[in-house]
Amino acid sequence: MKFGVIGFGNMGGAIVRGALKRGTLKKEDINVFDILDVRNSEAEELGLHVCADDEALCAESDIILLAVKPQQMEEALGMCKKALKGKAMMSIVAGVTIERLKKAIDGSKPRILRLLPNTPALVFEGAFGLCKETDFTDDEKDFAVKLYESIGIVEWVKEYDIDAICGLSGGGPAYAAMFIEALADGGVKQGLTRPVAMKMAAQTVLGTAKLILETGIHPGALKDMVSSPAGTTIEGVEALEEGGMRAAVMKAVVAATDRSREL
Repeated sequence: MKFGVIGFGNMGGAIVRGALKRGTLKKEDINVFDILDVRNSEAEELGLHVCADDEALCAESDIILLAVKPQQMEEALGMCKKALKGKAMMSIVAGVTIERLKKAIDGSKPRILRLLPNTPALVFEGAFGLCKETDFTDDEKDFAVKLYESIGIVEWVKEYDIDAICGLSGGGPAYAAMFIEALADGGVKQGLTRPVAMKMAAQTVLGTAKLILETGIHPGALKDMVSSPAGTTIEGVEALEEGGMRAAVMKAVVAATDRSREL
């Protein structure tokens, strides 16, 4: 099965690189096209086949991943012309509904699976929300699940909830990175070297996430477990509450979700 990728940017590239490392995809089975020459060069360096344009990519591929910016979606699909007919297409274009995708495709009527990924897929720790409203065949759905489970976790959700997935796990790596940076800044302020502070902060967040996922412990229970009476951690928790951390994070998810719906 030939796998085509339209748009080899951060997210499209992360999915491909992660799947290559996992062995889910083979480089000889991957076709790529990006409007930027530098992206095509990156694909060639990985040993991937770079197609002449979007139409050629669709003609040479069985399943196509549409990984362009929302503002580029209509132009990219317009270039595909009739080559998408009878093909399966997965779209990770933020904020673009299945209905809009169908309208932008010039009568070729491919089967469509809309999903929302995130960049930790590059290190096999991605989070993928896949749309239940899809006309993929069972084999194509199995392929999609196998592909994304090899580089992260998969959840099937209603299309309406995809925007919330975008606001939460789509933007989540940025929020988490900001928190890790802030933790490290705090360590530096207290005398730690930057490399030590950054490593300790990142590992702490990684370990905490793994503990929650593998044990099922509620985050609140974990917070209580770490917070000894009259101890150091509860002092830090109070400082975070005074700074409005919870409300700020919730507002970040809501703002990003709203923006996805606007797109």
